[in-house]
Amino acid sequence: MLSVRESTIEMIKNLPSNCTLEDIQYELYVKQKIQNGLEDIKSGNIISEKEMDNEIRSWQE
Repeated sequence: MLSVRESTIEMIKNLPSNCTLEDIQYELYVKQKIQNGLEDIKSGNIISEKEMDNEIRSWQE
């Protein structure tokens, strides 16, 4: 398994050579959000689709 540093370097290497700093920041942001979601799943910090539908409905009232 790659370290955070190694996987970040690989991610940057896979970006086009003309990418901007904003492109790199966006990729890091998305990667972090995905990692956070996977950690939430592992820790059981999730809600069902039905619970989410109810939550969204409450916002619309």
